Amino acid sequence: MPITNSSPQINEGRIYVVATFNNTLITITDPSGNALAWSSTGKVGFKGSRKSTPYAATQAITAAIETAKGKGLRSAAVYIKGPGPGRDAALRVLRNIGIRVTELQDVTPIPHNGTRAKKPRHG
Repeated sequence: MPITNSSPQINEGRIYVVATFNNTLITITDPSGNALAWSSTGKVGFKGSRKSTPYAATQAITAAIETAKGKGLRSAAVYIKGPGPGRDAALRVLRNIGIRVTELQDVTPIPHNGTRAKKPRHG
């Protein structure tokens, strides 16, 4: 009996990029939300202040996408959250690596009223 690959081939998925000032996290899921691959700047070997560079984000995104491509990923909807340096790096990598982007959304949370202001100083 031949050995078969137990994981099914997935053609489309979702790519979530969380770009904070200190790190960039990437999760690639199938359409129903099951994780196929993930990476971060720390996982690909960067530590300290080098984690918060666009180059580190590029390496992390490339690593995650290569893993997902091995599982059959061809096209993806991309959701980017946060203000960090990994935002632009993510778009650059996606344009060059050969994944067809079906949707591009910025899901950064924006406060509609924010937290309560500090009481005024008196003295």
